[in-house]
Amino acid sequence: MRYVVWGLLLILVVLHQSGIAIDSTKLLFGFLPEGLAFHIGISLAAGVTWFLATRFAWPIDETTANESAESPAGSEQP
Repeated sequence: MRYVVWGLLLILVVLHQSGIAIDSTKLLFGFLPEGLAFHIGISLAAGVTWFLATRFAWPIDETTANESAESPAGSEQP
């Protein structure tokens, strides 16, 4: 899954730098400029990619992993 996240990140960088729909005067839904809609899509995709990165590709801290393994779920530490 880590390689999928890196691939998505690379695709986002390329799309962001590509300049698609910059000079377009077309309106989507009658009010939304196409360039703005493109950047909204890029922003939403970046959010999903960041979620996937933190969920599946983030390195595990050994001290945090050891603490969570030692204490049972739901118990509170003083």
